[in-house]
Amino acid sequence: MRAHPVVGDSLIAVHLLLMDLTILVAARFDPTGAMPPWYVAVPVDIAVVLPVVFRRKHPLWAGYAALLTGAVHAALELGFASVFTSGIAVYSVVVYARRRPAALFVTVVLVVSAVHLLLQFREDWLALAISTVLLIAFCWLLGEFVGARRAYQAEVEARLHLLETERDQATRIAVAEERGRIARELHDVVAHAVSVIVVQADGASYTLRSDPDVAERAVRTISATGRAALAELRRLLEVLRDDGSGDSGGQPRVPQPGADALAELADRVRAAGLPVRLDVDGDLGDLPAGVSLGIYRIVQESLTNTLKHAGRDAATTVRVCRRDDVVEVDVSDDGAGRARALVPEGATAVPGGNGLIGMRERANVLGGTLDVGPAPGGGWRVRASLPLVKETESWHRTATD
Repeated sequence: MRAHPVVGDSLIAVHLLLMDLTILVAARFDPTGAMPPWYVAVPVDIAVVLPVVFRRKHPLWAGYAALLTGAVHAALELGFASVFTSGIAVYSVVVYARRRPAALFVTVVLVVSAVHLLLQFREDWLALAISTVLLIAFCWLLGEFVGARRAYQAEVEARLHLLETERDQATRIAVAEERGRIARELHDVVAHAVSVIVVQADGASYTLRSDPDVAERAVRTISATGRAALAELRRLLEVLRDDGSGDSGGQPRVPQPGADALAELADRVRAAGLPVRLDVDGDLGDLPAGVSLGIYRIVQESLTNTLKHAGRDAATTVRVCRRDDVVEVDVSDDGAGRARALVPEGATAVPGGNGLIGMRERANVLGGTLDVGPAPGGGWRVRASLPLVKETESWHRTATD
């Protein structure tokens, strides 16, 4: 019925037609009946139910057509189809047309019904008049209810669509901004490496003949720094904006912090009132610059979120563990003692705001993973795993090939 409304309305029209045809056939066997001949009654019966088929597409035209044919049908006393089609017409006009045309149509229906009762004066005219008014009022109220419900559903669907669009747009904007920021930070890292190469190359050129050992050490430093810079460039190419301008958006290029600055970060957060415990397992001093910066930013954003949402009373633990080929970061808090329901680890997927989106983008750029969500028993937990890939060797082999 909803997918094919014309089919459903056609079935209603057929049922009304069969009802009147049954009355016509029964009247043929009644010697006291005064029915018109079948070649008059059948076309009128068909004409009075035909507007029902088009009541959704053309409610006003179908309504007035049903009113006109219904007047002829009622005057010939061919059955009850005119009564039902009039009620259906009132309902359809109220639901599918505007309120002012609907009010005008109902007024015309009342006037036509009153004229019909006056022309065919009967002893039970009062009961017929009350029945007609009640039928029209019922159809009007039913149409108002259904129309209001349809309007409410349409408004809800429109708002949901708008909210989904705004959410997707905000996510895309946040991702673009974070990618731009990561690109600028990696640019600073690579620029530092290139500066070291230039300085070492100049020193080697001056000492090439006078002190070959110093020149050799400078060349080795250039080689190591260049390989590290190539690794960072490989990550940089994945996130740089393809605008060809090379503009950094007016952001100042300053040295970026790394994993070796986590102690200073923890001290600043403690000074802000948040108790932080920092556990570092392994040497973080010789990490690749991009990974080191990623660790610092993830911990910084996690502590900022804890201070913002859990408050200063939330005890927080930061664990950074370096293994052979991966660095694992775990930042957890107790939610300031406000326990939540127990949840299994990894069972809750949190879409997150711009900060969480930025951490995910950063982990993805570095080839790692990030899990964010409620901790078992209460609080919040951020876990990141950043691989230490031997990118310099693979890049060098690719360039050589």
